[in-house]
Amino acid sequence: MAEIRFDDIEGLKAQVSEDFSGWGPEIEVSQEMINGFAELTGDHQWIHVDVERARRESPFGGPIAHGFLTLSLLPMLRTRSDFSIVGYGNAVNYGADKLRFVAPVPAGAKIRARSRLRGVDQRPKGTMVTNELQVGIVGQDVPAIVYEMLVLYNPPRKVKT
Repeated sequence: MAEIRFDDIEGLKAQVSEDFSGWGPEIEVSQEMINGFAELTGDHQWIHVDVERARRESPFGGPIAHGFLTLSLLPMLRTRSDFSIVGYGNAVNYGADKLRFVAPVPAGAKIRARSRLRGVDQRPKGTMVTNELQVGIVGQDVPAIVYEMLVLYNPPRKVKT
């Protein structure tokens, strides 16, 4: 795997692509995970946590994961890449240029993710990288999530002695 320094703007820009990486590992989104997320966030909407009602009344035929639960699983989904960014002090989640919850994730579904580098910009405090990620439901063509994630790679801090 190639290593590219966070401040090698041209080296990083050479990795910008229209092609997605391969899919990363699969994980199952269980009803227990959904219930735990509901407890943590206070979002107990029946479409997520009331299994019987969701089977009867939901247009999805059963309970679905919260969109933000699915999004929060991205670190576990670790997308594959042909390169790694090195030499930075820290990387900060800077936000999103785009976030869409395209398809519901049914309880018990397996999900996976893939990504592509969309942009690289030098900023006064570091290097801003834009990655487009897709979270896919195994067995479905339509992604569950399309997310353009912004990450700011900051240089190492100088230690005062």
